[in-house]
Amino acid sequence: MKMSNETKVGSLTAISIVLLILGFNFLKGRSLTAKTVRYYAVFENIQGLATSNAVVINGKQVGTVLSTDGGVDMRKITVVLTLNQAVNIPVNSMALINPSVLGTTSIEIKLGNSQVFKNEGDTLETIASKGMLDDAFQKVDPVLMQVKNTIRTLDSVLMTVNSVFDSNTKNNIKAVMANLSSTTASLAISSASLQSLLNTQTGAVAKTLENVSEITGTLKNNDKKIDQTLTNLETTTANFSKLNIEKTLLSIDATVNELKNTLGNVNSQKGSLGLLISDPKLYNNLSATSNKLNLLLDDIRVHPKRYINVSVFGKKDKSEPLLTPLADTINAPYTKQ
Repeated sequence: MKMSNETKVGSLTAISIVLLILGFNFLKGRSLTAKTVRYYAVFENIQGLATSNAVVINGKQVGTVLSTDGGVDMRKITVVLTLNQAVNIPVNSMALINPSVLGTTSIEIKLGNSQVFKNEGDTLETIASKGMLDDAFQKVDPVLMQVKNTIRTLDSVLMTVNSVFDSNTKNNIKAVMANLSSTTASLAISSASLQSLLNTQTGAVAKTLENVSEITGTLKNNDKKIDQTLTNLETTTANFSKLNIEKTLLSIDATVNELKNTLGNVNSQKGSLGLLISDPKLYNNLSATSNKLNLLLDDIRVHPKRYINVSVFGKKDKSEPLLTPLADTINAPYTKQ
C-alpha cells in the first residue's frame, strides 16, 4: 500500500511535535519515565533561582525546580521542587538557595536528624542564604571576608568615635594639648637646670665631688695621725680593762651597806644620835632652856640694878622680876610653853 505525501507529512509533523514536547520536558529536568515527588518551599528572595535549576542534597542532584510563583504581592515566592528519586526527608530539614556567580543558582536541602519524614506535597522549612557577593568572597579568599567584617566593625567604631568627639571634647583635647605644650617647655627648662648642675666645670655636683675629693685627700694625708689616735684609744681601752672594776664596785657596795646600817641604827633610836633625832625630850629641854635664857636676858635688860649695882647712893631695885620675856619679833621670838 502506497502512502500519500500528505500522510507522510502529517505523520512526520506529529512525530516532530511529540519529540519537541519530550525534549522540552527533558530540558526542564522532568523525568519521562520515573515517578516524581513534589515539595514546596517559600522564600522572600530566590536570588535568581529559575525553573529547571537543580535541587541538591549533600552535593548530589536529586531533582529540579518545577516553577516559582510570587503572585501579585511578590513578598513571598513559592518554589515547587520535583524529586526524581525516592528520598527520606526528615521533618526538621531546611531548604537553602545557593547563588553562584560563575555557575547556576541551585536549591539545597539540608537534611535534619528527625526520624519522622516529610510526605509528598509538604512545605519545607527555609533559611535565608548569604548573598552572592558574600559567597564569592568566601570561595575566592576567606581573608577577604574577614577584611569585610573588619571594615564594618571599623566603620561602627569610627561612627562611635565621631559621636564621642563632640565640640566640648574637642575643646578639652585642645586644652590638654596646650597644657602638654607648657609642660614640655617646663621640662626643657628643668633639663637645662639639670645640665647646669651636671656641668663638669661649674656644676654643683662637680663642686660637691671636688669637696668630697678634698676631704678624702685630707683623710689620706692625716692617715698617720688617725692611726695614732686609734692606737691611743686602743691603749686607753686596754688600761680601762686592766682596772679592777669589780673590786671597786665591791668596796662601794660595802660602803653603801655600812651607810645603810648607820641610817638604820639612827632610825631605830640606838645610840645618842638616834635618840637625838627621834626623842622629843631633848628638843623640849632645849626649847625650855632657850625660853628661860630669854627671860633672864630680858630681866637683866629691864632691871639691870637688880643684878649690877654701880650707884654709890642709889638704892636697890625692888621691883617684881619678869615672869615672861619681852616681845621681840625681829631677833628672838619667844615660844610660849
